[in-house]
Amino acid sequence: MKFTFEQDVLVPMSDGTTLAMDVWMPDGSGPFPVLLGRGPYGKSHQGNYAEPEADHLALLAAGYAYVLQDSRGTGMSEGQFTPFVDEARDGADTIRWLIEQEWCDGSVAMVVGSYGAYAQWAAASTGVEGLRAITPLMGGGDFHRAPWYSPGGAMSLDSVAHWSALMAMGECVRKSAQPGEDGGDPPKDVMDDMAGLGALLSDSAALVRVSPVADQPLIQKYLPWAAEVVGRPDYDSFWEEQAVDKFDAISIPALNVGGWYDFFIGEVLHSYVEMRKRGGSADARSGQRLIVGPWTHSSYDGMHADRQFGVAGAFASAEVNETRLKFLNRWLRGQEDALEGLAPVRIFVMGLDQWREEQDWPLPDTQYTDYYLTGTGPANTADGDGRLTVEPLGDGTVDTYLYDPRRPVKTIGGTIMPFSAQIGHDGINGPADQSEIESRDDVLVFSTPVLTEPVEATGPISLTLHVSSSAPDTDFTGKLVDVFPDGRAIILCEGIQRMRYRNSASDPEMMEPGEIYEVVLDLNATSNVFLPGHQIRLEVSSSNFPRYDRNSNTGGVISSESEEEMVVAVNRVHRGGVHASRLTLPIIRRAAEGA
Repeated sequence: MKFTFEQDVLVPMSDGTTLAMDVWMPDGSGPFPVLLGRGPYGKSHQGNYAEPEADHLALLAAGYAYVLQDSRGTGMSEGQFTPFVDEARDGADTIRWLIEQEWCDGSVAMVVGSYGAYAQWAAASTGVEGLRAITPLMGGGDFHRAPWYSPGGAMSLDSVAHWSALMAMGECVRKSAQPGEDGGDPPKDVMDDMAGLGALLSDSAALVRVSPVADQPLIQKYLPWAAEVVGRPDYDSFWEEQAVDKFDAISIPALNVGGWYDFFIGEVLHSYVEMRKRGGSADARSGQRLIVGPWTHSSYDGMHADRQFGVAGAFASAEVNETRLKFLNRWLRGQEDALEGLAPVRIFVMGLDQWREEQDWPLPDTQYTDYYLTGTGPANTADGDGRLTVEPLGDGTVDTYLYDPRRPVKTIGGTIMPFSAQIGHDGINGPADQSEIESRDDVLVFSTPVLTEPVEATGPISLTLHVSSSAPDTDFTGKLVDVFPDGRAIILCEGIQRMRYRNSASDPEMMEPGEIYEVVLDLNATSNVFLPGHQIRLEVSSSNFPRYDRNSNTGGVISSESEEEMVVAVNRVHRGGVHASRLTLPIIRRAAEGA
């Protein structure tokens, strides 16, 4: 295959700042449809194009020009990098420049994932002419909901801490490439800072235990915006202005790709659903596509230490690249039959470990079924008497535990950053065994009897709890677990509710100690068949650290409080009688072939 490559092409933005891009041009005279990827990680970094989510060589071979651009203030681009604030304008300016080039046929789509997915939604929200489609992977358009914070209002500490440290390291690398004032080597303090940040990243436990994250001197020095991100837990006008998932204004189709164990999974599913409902054109609404596999933010092979999904779980088995090419051919080249025979939704059903095509999400035949928190005795630990039943058995019962933020329940796997995974489970994120934490007396465990028939749960998961606390503010967590016959308790999905945000993400409201509140926790979503011999399990507690920051239980500004200021809370979960605490599962009643 022949192609041409031009490095560091400078593109002027509307404010005069120039951003750098690399351009790959397919063999031929052109003009070509153009695929644009934008992000802050360095356009020359192989992760931007050598990973399966951005197979640029295959796209070049198919006759697409491929362009990667450094976000403002990163890589070789001018300006100051502040996450999100310039992506909509810069993306639109770049697309306007592209469609004026003689080698562009006037059609542009956007590619690459994570932060690059946000950049895609940002550009699409402007309605810029020439942008025909986007293909966001592992990302969304509202960074407050994910990954900085969460639907329940708690800070996603591992994401904030590690991403901030990584971006500070990137700024150090950028400065180290510049000569000192005398034209010689870069300043020694920059090289020292780079070494310090490297040490910080290698000591994940130390990084996430600092309160607040922005108090890290090296992060403060290189990322002046970090303090604002950490200091704005309420969903205020700052976050509203940064959100670019303005679905009514987006009139182009999107191919949404996510992973069940990626911290963006909720946003990927939210974007698909909302665009189907509210997209700004008929093509946008009907043209949405969704693919979700058993992947984390960093792993696409479906193979994990505690749970292997086999060859079928790999990115290649999902045919994402092939589907992307057909999607692009449909919307950039007008090949109306390009997607013929492909269902709009393709999901990996864990348990069966098979791919399945569906017509929509959530699945049209979903039957939301309540599993009540029951049991005749305390539910503390996996050896307690917590039960999950489809009937609300028994009179009112209260489970009590002490939540001490100085000894939080540690994160083991799940939807965490790969760097912080080393804190919780020997470097593993994704489907990890929770047995270790189920022996803690501050973890309530509710399980069904051993199943004799397969039970499929595919869709959004919610947990309704009736709770009280001795504290004016505290957290409650929920975790859905698949218990295997060999005793492994494999996490499927999880969530948290910060009680001050129980009624509104914008207007915090403290609790009255001892008063009982009903709250609904968003546990995100999954697709899993619980096989015969397995159990459906729910864990309830008040911390999941460092996936989320620790609630200090004081009602104060959590991000500015030290461990010494934290207090212990007496937390209670009320169940039975008028307090029908329950797990709601999206049950699919089909024959589970191969179960």
